Amino acid sequence: MKQASMEAPGRIRFENVAERQPGPGEVRIRVQQIGICGSDIHVWHGTHPFTPYPVIQGHEFTGIVDAIGPGVEQAPPIGSKVTARPQIVCGHCNPCRNGRYNICDSLKVTGFQADGCGREFYNVPADRLVPIPAEFTADQGAFVEPVAVAVHACNRAGELAGRNVVVLGAGTIGNLLAQVAKARGAGRVLITDVADHRLDIAKRCGVQHAVNTAERPLKAAAREVFGPAGFDLAFEAAGAEASLASGVDAIEKGGRIVIVGVYGRPPAVDMSVVGDRELDLVGSLMYLRADWTEAVKLLASSLAIVPMVARHFPFAEWTEAYRFIDASGTGVMKVMIDLPT
Repeated sequence: MKQASMEAPGRIRFENVAERQPGPGEVRIRVQQIGICGSDIHVWHGTHPFTPYPVIQGHEFTGIVDAIGPGVEQAPPIGSKVTARPQIVCGHCNPCRNGRYNICDSLKVTGFQADGCGREFYNVPADRLVPIPAEFTADQGAFVEPVAVAVHACNRAGELAGRNVVVLGAGTIGNLLAQVAKARGAGRVLITDVADHRLDIAKRCGVQHAVNTAERPLKAAAREVFGPAGFDLAFEAAGAEASLASGVDAIEKGGRIVIVGVYGRPPAVDMSVVGDRELDLVGSLMYLRADWTEAVKLLASSLAIVPMVARHFPFAEWTEAYRFIDASGTGVMKVMIDLPT
């Protein structure tokens, strides 16, 4: 089978390796499509702090069940469309025992600290499989993982129905956060960014209020969209100090900011303001299995993803896909890798 291994930053080796039958408790998946996310790009650049080399990338994907290993009692039948959770957890640390395995003390993520799905056939423990509807496109299947990120963050936010919400950052996750918040019944949703292209895509995905904060400050934009009620919930999805600071400055007293973005360096936060206004700063990491189940339902019903997909590349051109992303900057959101059929 064909396999892609990132030997070092900026260098991918393509090779043919022997197919492996699924072991006890495993299911073999024929991979159809892989989505590239921002963290994958950090690995390409050598700036991801927790990824050793070489590594087989890929954690957002669609595939078909190809074979079922011994001892598997429950698994979708051969030929079913699936994806899979990329978390490898210990199961016995305090977070795992409390049902919060997404923050396992020994958490590993396939594509980063363990090899991912960047190959034609991918063996996965059956309990990590997530069935997806037969009518899903390969794009929809590859979007289940990032949608699950947004679902989990919304769960960390609490009740959304009727609340005014700001999403800071209109990349893929920010876009999906805004859409999931709307699907959860949020009152008005305002998404911000400094790239007009991303804001245009958000509007095409049904997010009505989109503002470039390089041109209009968040406080002013919030007054125009929400009026005197303001907003008491924000998602920081840009991973930028200035974005976080603007949220802390503009949110209503007693508000909550859910931190979803990944920061290249630790941001400075005025904690005296956080304390004085009794703000909640809440972290959100990855997802639980229930978040994946809801993500599948949302993709089947209410979420728009087509405007986010910029381009498809064949598997053999994975390197060219990264170069395309680098050259495009904020002009591209989601790029897909298509596996041989």
